[in-house]
Amino acid sequence: MTAPQPAPAQRPSRRSFLALAGAGTAGSLAAFAGLPAFTAAAAEPQRPTADPRTDDAAAVRLWYTAPASADAMIQQGLPVGNGRIGALVGGDPADEALYITDSTLWTGTRNDVLDDDGQFPYEQVEFGSLTQLAHLSVQIPAHTADSVTDYRRTLDLSNGLVTATYRQGGATYTREVYASHPDDVIVLHLSSTAGGSHTGRIALAGTHGETPAGDSGDRTLSFAAAFDNDLRYAAAVTASSDTGTVEVTATAIEFTGCADLTVVFSGGTDYAPDAARGYRAPGLDPRALARTKARAALRHSPAVLRGTHVADYRRLFDAMTLSLGTSTGQQKQADTWTRLQARAADGAAPDPELEASYLQFGRYLMICGSRDSVPMGLQALWLDVNDPAWMGDYHTDINVQMNYWMADRTALPGCFDAFTDYCLAQLPSWTQNTGKLFNDPRNRFRNSSGTVAGWTVAFSTNIHGGSGWWWHPAANAWIANSLFDHYEYTQDARTLARIYPLLKGACEFWQARLVSMTVTDPATGEDREVLVDDKDWSPEQGPQDGIGNTYSQELVWALFGNYRTAAQLLGKDAGFARTIGGLRDRLYLPRISPANGWLEEWMSPDNLGEDQHRHLSPLIGFFPGDRITLDSSPADLVAAVRALLTARGMDSYGWANAWRALCWARLHDAEKAYQLVTTNLRPSTADSNGSALNFFDIYQLGQDSSVFQIDANFGTPSAMVEMLVYSRPGRIELLPALPKAWADSGHITGVGARGGFTVDLTWRDGRVRQAVIRSVGGHSTEVVAGGTVHTVRTAPGRSVTLRF
Repeated sequence: MTAPQPAPAQRPSRRSFLALAGAGTAGSLAAFAGLPAFTAAAAEPQRPTADPRTDDAAAVRLWYTAPASADAMIQQGLPVGNGRIGALVGGDPADEALYITDSTLWTGTRNDVLDDDGQFPYEQVEFGSLTQLAHLSVQIPAHTADSVTDYRRTLDLSNGLVTATYRQGGATYTREVYASHPDDVIVLHLSSTAGGSHTGRIALAGTHGETPAGDSGDRTLSFAAAFDNDLRYAAAVTASSDTGTVEVTATAIEFTGCADLTVVFSGGTDYAPDAARGYRAPGLDPRALARTKARAALRHSPAVLRGTHVADYRRLFDAMTLSLGTSTGQQKQADTWTRLQARAADGAAPDPELEASYLQFGRYLMICGSRDSVPMGLQALWLDVNDPAWMGDYHTDINVQMNYWMADRTALPGCFDAFTDYCLAQLPSWTQNTGKLFNDPRNRFRNSSGTVAGWTVAFSTNIHGGSGWWWHPAANAWIANSLFDHYEYTQDARTLARIYPLLKGACEFWQARLVSMTVTDPATGEDREVLVDDKDWSPEQGPQDGIGNTYSQELVWALFGNYRTAAQLLGKDAGFARTIGGLRDRLYLPRISPANGWLEEWMSPDNLGEDQHRHLSPLIGFFPGDRITLDSSPADLVAAVRALLTARGMDSYGWANAWRALCWARLHDAEKAYQLVTTNLRPSTADSNGSALNFFDIYQLGQDSSVFQIDANFGTPSAMVEMLVYSRPGRIELLPALPKAWADSGHITGVGARGGFTVDLTWRDGRVRQAVIRSVGGHSTEVVAGGTVHTVRTAPGRSVTLRF
């Protein structure tokens, strides 16, 4: 974690986005009229005519032999989500529990009154927190644990379904849970074979003291409320059966003698990504909309509802296929938790199918967590409490960026849009706050020049235009670079036009912030004037008044280069682009420390922090940046990167291990990268770092406390892909860091490659056998395999096949 240790929405057309982005200033985006995430569907979803589910034999699944414990839902509950609402599903036959979260259910405010030290308050009252929306339970008293047999709980990654099956009294019972993006609801369907039936009640509970009320007229159970920040929210549930009776009472939904039962939940808030309207949607009635959506979905049969969801989900999931090899029959017969434990044992054999399922689980979470609403923060859509660690916020010094490293790499570029949309919607508030507050005389990070321009944020941001904790000057550069990196995968000029105001505003901020100083060139002994970051902090260690920290220097160097490229491609602001180019040429860049041979973190030969600190801030120009590369940088500079990376160690928090694995992959050290991947796969027990039973990454806070933090669930799959395909514009490397565990045979399809390509790759005996390079916007690239360089030229929409 990167804070101090604690204490189907209708979207604006691309054309309208282009018009806004083309204006080229943050101020012009004040008119951005974002639509609420929770709104009426634009049109009836397309309904499939046949069952779209993957064949059982081909489906990738996680499975378990027991329900989740009620007191361990975050470690054991199975996640579902449609990009806006998500739930943890328990699977108890007698008392099915769903812990439901809406991504926009945030307390707090814009938080634009600084504390006495010139920094932002960082607590739930003003900054706010992501919270749960509701708990939904389906109680069937007769289905007690001691009365059922053959229990099995499954997360079907291929079809986007959570299921549970068991036997009682000669009948087999099955339940399916999923969150449908087309219908914008959560569905729970219960069925049974001949002789089976369900009798019980459905209860809906608010998590903030709300009291639900039944309405027999529209057959719903619902509640509505509002926070002190005037955010309105609501939840509703309805149910039906073709075989028994379903009655809505004042406080619950009762069902009797139902061989089948379909339960539909809907809910949301009146949040809208519109700074001009205070991030609210005037006139939207969340309760009426929740009831309408739940009833509308229930008009369709269970098969049609499921088919609509599965077809939509598979359209995204099937864009990438993956094999890292074949596991043994004994491995495949074991449940997922047993396999995790066995893989972590000393001397254990690799379990390549388990490792592949971990990568696909990350893609599942991406599809479930990032569509049409706000982006994913520290816990995305899955909470078990209303006070998550660090408020479940957006941390801007690694976590939110890592969340989205995976999207383009793993054939899910559309899932990145939520992050772009969020930044555009927040930009007016970020710009206003920066102009009004950043140069406050109490802020130790203020600009020495006395001037301020553009925008930046703090280490934490919320969805109301606000920041929390300390100012983080370089956050704007890292955010802007992340957005530009997404463009590099697509080469889509519309994407570039949209993000241009963010890049330009960040450059304006740094034009006002950089200070001049004289340094001596160690090679020539001559003095020269350079530009450096003002008093700042290298996250999250060392002095808080460092000048020219490597972290900021590298980010700003990349920002200036990205902006200059964007301005040239869009034909905009040529004069300002030349100015920024001139500033870039004068930036100080880090040296190799004579004291330890590391790439320096501060403008000092000494290490001013922890040798094994969790952050890799000084290596940000190596990953995710490309200023330093294995194939083109001086050998001593690469050696300094390796020396610092070695000093940082091989065992940290999940997200930190993922970052290390990505760096080792870029150094072509396959076994170290693989070691870090398997370290993140080790089971979390007694609150230790590692993977929980449900594959969620667990972050240890202390000897007897831990939290779920999602970034490693995305960062680790990113590292796995980087081990197979590395790319930057103009260069694609195949199998740069293939570990022995995956070397026998394998394939991966749909990998995004910067420069505007995708890659399908097959290997055997550690060597590339075939690669298909498809253009999604690129025209030419070098492809490197086994030390041989191939030049590929093609046109968008076409492909080239290389055989080896």
